[in-house]
Amino acid sequence: MKATLETRNLTKRFGGLTAVDHVNLVIPEHAIASVIGPNGAGKTTFFNCITGFYTPEEGEIIFDGQHSLAGLSPDKITRLGISRTYQNIRLFSNMTALENIMVGHHPKLKSMWFESIVRTPRMRREEEEALEDSIRLLRFVGLAGMGDTLARNLPYGAQRRLEIARALANKPKLLLLDEPTAGMNPNETSEMMHFIRNLRDKLGITILLIEHDMRVVMGISEQITVLDYGSKIAEGTPEEIQGNPRVIEAYLGRGAASGLSAQQRPAAAAI
Repeated sequence: MKATLETRNLTKRFGGLTAVDHVNLVIPEHAIASVIGPNGAGKTTFFNCITGFYTPEEGEIIFDGQHSLAGLSPDKITRLGISRTYQNIRLFSNMTALENIMVGHHPKLKSMWFESIVRTPRMRREEEEALEDSIRLLRFVGLAGMGDTLARNLPYGAQRRLEIARALANKPKLLLLDEPTAGMNPNETSEMMHFIRNLRDKLGITILLIEHDMRVVMGISEQITVLDYGSKIAEGTPEEIQGNPRVIEAYLGRGAASGLSAQQRPAAAAI
């Protein structure tokens, strides 16, 4: 099966600290995959290497089987077809919902700056197409009729969806979601799980997420990679990860795995 993303011995250091340590990962096309691990495991650093915010010291990042990402700037990586959201929502709070999504179209626009000044036919056409697509994305994420609402005035769950809509404006092949259910109540979390599945099924994109809520991870992931102190310690299906002693030890401490029965391990891994 074709891989949307592959990392080979990916390594990122900060001084004497190795935050990501020779991580090998293959995300199949159209998969929903998760990267999990305790706090400080290197998950966000891993995301930041993929999206160009950090340059790795070693290793390769291959996107769509042909593009090497290591060393590319974030804007170039975005143009290739990778979008992301953040653990802490980063919307333009004083802009409307519709304007926020319009910003997300920028990497795909081809008009030059001087065309914006004189408003050439190509620039006007791109602007109209971006507006139409932004309205479509508002409907798709369940925010129809809220286009004129300032982002800061939207409910929390709606802000999360708006951030995803802005990421989708780039028409990505790979969408990185950093803790998409953080701060949500159980009902909002269930709705977001359904929404993420819908993204993959209807848009055909590949989704990679960081998530601390193990109910979410186990409920929607087809592949789970576990990091601890920057190293990959396990990878597999939700069922395989739930019963993995190294995963339980990483979350609960040394000796915890050996003290649990086979019946207790799935519940422990879901902490």
